Amino acid sequence: MIMESLQGLPAFALYFVSGYVMILLFTAIYTKITPHCEWSLMRENNSAAAVAFGLTVVGFTIPVASAAINSVGLLDFIIWGGVAMVTQLLTYFTVRFYMPKLTERLTANELPAGVFLGCCALATGILNAACMTY
Repeated sequence: MIMESLQGLPAFALYFVSGYVMILLFTAIYTKITPHCEWSLMRENNSAAAVAFGLTVVGFTIPVASAAINSVGLLDFIIWGGVAMVTQLLTYFTVRFYMPKLTERLTANELPAGVFLGCCALATGILNAACMTY
């Protein structure tokens, strides 16, 4: 009985570790492309940066979870994780185009800018996840 329950453990571990690596890779890339340093701002108790970055990570993770559910194999999962990454990066650049002083506003701890960026990233993630079902 227990052995039957554990049959899926290797696949779980493979997908979980792969998903976690994608999240770490996304956060590394995201923090490199933004002109401000999210980690430094959050260490300084910058709420705007924390909200924006936190919701962006959630906005990326939701479609990664959807890809794990809907993928037909590991490569498919990783490809759709890449799609999720691209859509989140495009969302950041779109918000930055709409709000040219985004970095200055986040650095100044202007919470509305952080909430707006974070909500756009979350909305993108939800839409992305919904579009990944097939």
